[in-house]
Amino acid sequence: MTGRYGARSLLVEFVMIAVALVFAFPLYVLVVLSLKSPEEAANSPLSLPSSLYLRNYTEAWAQADLAPAIISSVVITVVSVFALVVLGALAAYTIARRTSRLSGGVFALFLVGLVVPFQLALIPLYQLIRDAGLLGSYWSVILYMVGTELPLTIFLYVGFLRATPVDYEEAAMLDGASPVRAFWSVVFPLMRPVTGTVMILNAIGCWNAFLVPNLFLSGTDHQTIPVAVYSFVGEFVSQWNLVFAGLVIGMAPILVVYLLLQRRMIRGFASGLKG
Repeated sequence: MTGRYGARSLLVEFVMIAVALVFAFPLYVLVVLSLKSPEEAANSPLSLPSSLYLRNYTEAWAQADLAPAIISSVVITVVSVFALVVLGALAAYTIARRTSRLSGGVFALFLVGLVVPFQLALIPLYQLIRDAGLLGSYWSVILYMVGTELPLTIFLYVGFLRATPVDYEEAAMLDGASPVRAFWSVVFPLMRPVTGTVMILNAIGCWNAFLVPNLFLSGTDHQTIPVAVYSFVGEFVSQWNLVFAGLVIGMAPILVVYLLLQRRMIRGFASGLKG
C-alpha cells in the first residue's frame, strides 16, 4: 500500500522542521529586537519583549529619512525589473528558437555571466558610469542591475521556451502575424509562470542591493533602503534597535510581493529547470 506514514516520513518531517527553524530564527531575532528598548535589547536579546517599544520604528523612519529611500528603492527596482523582463524575454526567444551555432555561443556567453563575480568589473564600470555623467543618478544603478541580472533572466526564459511548443506562434504567423507580433500576442502570455519567477528574483536582488547603490549614489538624495539603514552603524556608535526596526520596514514591501508571487515563482522556476 502506497502513501503509508512510516519512520522515513517522520524523519523527513523532522529534518524539514529543523531546517525551517534554522531559517526562521534570524527573522525572529530581527523582529523581537526591533520591538525592544535599547536597555532590554542589551540585557535579554533573545527573549520576547516585555512591552512593545514601537518608538524604534518612528525614530528609524525619521532619522534615516526612510520615505525618500523607499521611493528610490521602488524606482530602481520597478524600472530594472521591467527592463529585465522585456530585454530578457526578447533575447531568450531569439536564442531558444534559433538552432545555429551563433545562438548557442551567445547563450553560453550569457551563462558565463552567472559564474563571474560582478566585483571583478566594479572599478571599470564605476569609471564608465562616471565618464558618462550618470554617477549619482538612478540610471547608474539601474544599468548596473540590468547588466548583472540579465544572464539569470535569460537562463530561466530559455529553459521555459525550449519546453514550449512552437505550434502556437507558427499558427499566428500563418494568420499573417509578424514574428514580433506573434511573440508578444501569443508566446509572451504563455510565459507568465516564469515571468513571475524572473520578477520576484530580480526584485529581491535589486531591492536588497547595498554595495552598488552605496558606491554609485553616495552623497546624493537617492539613497536606497539598505544604504539608509546603514547610516545607523558607525565606527563608534551602533544603534542596533533602530537598525533592526529599519530592516523590518525595508523588508516589508518586498516580503509582501514575494508572498503574493511565491506560487508562480516556484512553478516558473521548475518549468525553467525542466526545459
